[in-house]
Amino acid sequence: MRQFRFVFALALALTVASFPMSQSRADDVDDALKAASDALRSGDNDKALKAAEEAVKLDPKKAMAWFLRAEAKAKVRKHEEAIKDYEKAFELDKKLLAAINQRGGERFRMGLVKESVEDFETYIKANPKAYDDHWRYGISLYYAGRPADGAKQFKAGEGAFGNDVENIFWHYLCNAKVDGVEKARKAMLTLAKQGDSRAYMMKVNDLIRGKAKPEEVIEAAEKAKLDGEQKTEFLFYAHLYVGLNYEAEGNSKKCIEHLTAAVEKYKISHYMWDVGNVHLMLLKKR
Repeated sequence: MRQFRFVFALALALTVASFPMSQSRADDVDDALKAASDALRSGDNDKALKAAEEAVKLDPKKAMAWFLRAEAKAKVRKHEEAIKDYEKAFELDKKLLAAINQRGGERFRMGLVKESVEDFETYIKANPKAYDDHWRYGISLYYAGRPADGAKQFKAGEGAFGNDVENIFWHYLCNAKVDGVEKARKAMLTLAKQGDSRAYMMKVNDLIRGKAKPEEVIEAAEKAKLDGEQKTEFLFYAHLYVGLNYEAEGNSKKCIEHLTAAVEKYKISHYMWDVGNVHLMLLKKR
């Protein structure tokens, strides 16, 4: 915001208080919001943040401006700032429960697991249809010491993610925490016929069914004919799920070894990186 002399600033304040926002100014706000939204979709986080900040300056009472700024801050891992913006967005518009849902994700990323569960449950209570595919809620339940509830959520997600090994894996991981590996294998979800398109995830599927070894999963990712970010992503997920499988088997040393490799050597921008990071964070607190 530019600095004005006191008299001019006071006059401007009185003008704004007395009259509704001009159409041209409203159009500027809409343009800034669209620019922020488009930039978020395209992955240009810096541009998104700049546009969202402009929208907040133009109309600080616009809930969506704060929400989009929170989204942009979340993308660049400014978690505490994002949380504050989500809260401001919800304060301005109590119907904007997406802000509470997203705050739950940011709380989880900070290691505030129980708080993330509370936010997700607030959102799901208002939007019951969101339960089935709310995998972030399922993951938070696992880390909040409610694996049985987590297993129920991933079971509900079977319809939405039938060909996704990750949903099957987390259902298995939750059940393993409750009943042990052998019983968890007997209760595993069925993988859809088309399977997971990711070869290394099919190896993960074999791993948790006792048909493959951990090194085969890593090898499948290493041999994938990919470069750059895609190769990094493959290696991240391979190490993440090998590590989490060791967690299910009670091998903390191997779990830490592979999760550390995933988090430190193969950093990606996806929420699942935060899952690996939070897991390590919680292990260090034990």
